Amino acid sequence: MALAASNTTRLWTLVAKEFWRKTRRRLRAGPMYRWRYSGRTPERVLIAPPDLRLADPQIALEIYYGRYPLSGHLVETGGKSPFQINVPNHGWQKTLHGFRWLRHMRAAGTELAAANARALVSDWITMHGSHISGIAWEPGTTAKRIIAWLQHSPVVLQGAEFPFYRAFLKSLAVQIRYLRSMTREMPDGKDRLRARIALAFAALSLPAPASALRGATRNLAGELDRQILADGGHISRNPMVVLEILADLLPLRQTYANQAETPPQALIGAIDRMLPALRFFRHQDGSLARFNGMGATIHDRIATILRHDDTAGSPLLHAPHSGYERLSMGGVTVIADTGLPPPVDVSNAAHAGCLAFELSSGRQHYIVNAGIDTYGVAEFRPLARATAAHSTATINDTSSARFTHSLRVNDLLGSPLIGGPQHVQCKRIDQKGVQGFIARHDGYVPRFGFLHERELKLSSNGNVLTGRDRFQRPGNATIRNNGRDFVTVRFHVHPDVNLLQDEHDRLVLAGDQADTWVFTSSEVVPEVEESIYFAGLGGPRRSRQIVLAFKASEVAEVQWQLTRTSIAGYPENN
Repeated sequence: MALAASNTTRLWTLVAKEFWRKTRRRLRAGPMYRWRYSGRTPERVLIAPPDLRLADPQIALEIYYGRYPLSGHLVETGGKSPFQINVPNHGWQKTLHGFRWLRHMRAAGTELAAANARALVSDWITMHGSHISGIAWEPGTTAKRIIAWLQHSPVVLQGAEFPFYRAFLKSLAVQIRYLRSMTREMPDGKDRLRARIALAFAALSLPAPASALRGATRNLAGELDRQILADGGHISRNPMVVLEILADLLPLRQTYANQAETPPQALIGAIDRMLPALRFFRHQDGSLARFNGMGATIHDRIATILRHDDTAGSPLLHAPHSGYERLSMGGVTVIADTGLPPPVDVSNAAHAGCLAFELSSGRQHYIVNAGIDTYGVAEFRPLARATAAHSTATINDTSSARFTHSLRVNDLLGSPLIGGPQHVQCKRIDQKGVQGFIARHDGYVPRFGFLHERELKLSSNGNVLTGRDRFQRPGNATIRNNGRDFVTVRFHVHPDVNLLQDEHDRLVLAGDQADTWVFTSSEVVPEVEESIYFAGLGGPRRSRQIVLAFKASEVAEVQWQLTRTSIAGYPENN
């Protein structure tokens, strides 16, 4: 009860803080504050930072014809400016106003693409440049737009006449001053970090006094030290955030060098930690493990970032600050969540997946978590975040962590995670020829009085993954048959894997490649049920799951095994 009261108090404190932030943002966008954003217009862009994100000239052509494939949705404008039409999809609008799509125009390299880019920027300045409100001026979106305008200023300004050149720089200066005033009060998380990155880009790319660069560098360093953990993960525990932030930090480091400025040690250290962390979360097919908000992976994006990783060794096996473990041998990769939920402030995408794991062999995934449909309908998100969507155990069909369902709260904060494990213990048990760990969480203690302990061991050159799930009361008290001790251990099977039954009634997981895995359990007969895989590149897909269902008062510990019976010749993980 005390824990629930504490979570509720913290939640409403966050609601009050966010309400106050939005009130102050409206005030700062009003006429009393707007004069603060006026000032000297820079004369030119000194340097255009590089952009590491993938570009496609074909998308530039689509945009020229009025088709905007943004944020997983295609919108046809029918000859109108995209800034004139009302599109109800929030993600599409944020992407539109973020202007990262300018990279496709730059990649096209034609005068037509440059003219179209210039026309669209001009439309935005005319329609939104002097009216600070709405999605266009959300601080996170403003930060993306500043970075994009600086990175792709060569294509926007190519062939521009002086009035547009001046209007572009004036609007850019206003946005920078606005973002500088808003950043301190932004909610915690990646948007605030990106805002600090954008201000550092601006101080390097535009004529500015040395004090402006010193201030931007100092603020960026403080944010990096706070948000990037010692093992390179992000405080949100979302692998995608590591990828997204690296895509901004690497060009920023290069921009410091190009301007003969010394980057802060916090920037160098963050990149040096984050690149190995990105490889930690990566399966051999190039995709990232589906934990805490990770959806489908565009493999080329990761390869582009990892080209900047000079270590080129095997990934680390232990990420204690981020709360993950990795087992890797014989072309087999196991990645498991063994951490506490992230802080409430940064938990909008967090999942109730404590002790969940994923198993891949070579380039084929076998056991997965459902992940999220990044661009899908919001109604699916609660299902994807629930414990049942992960390869771990649930008790009484209840998630190990709780999410808010209040419309008032969700309108302000999204849907933060407000309850979950308070203690997660994890110990590596590596031996010669064996990699493993034992972890335990107390997420079910407040409601059901159970601890969940999971042990995973990978051995025999990756041919055997042995698992043990144990359920016990604190102090090893007897588990009673009270109708609240029903356990379900789930193993979600990737939709590309065939789940069959052999002549010995064993479950066989057969991928498109040569590997075949057999699932066995000694105490409980496994069952097969329908499931859904949200993280497909084309959207959600039907899949299946192996289920061990039992009562903890009758079976307090269940042991299971996945055995590779036919092996493809895969190289070691890298």
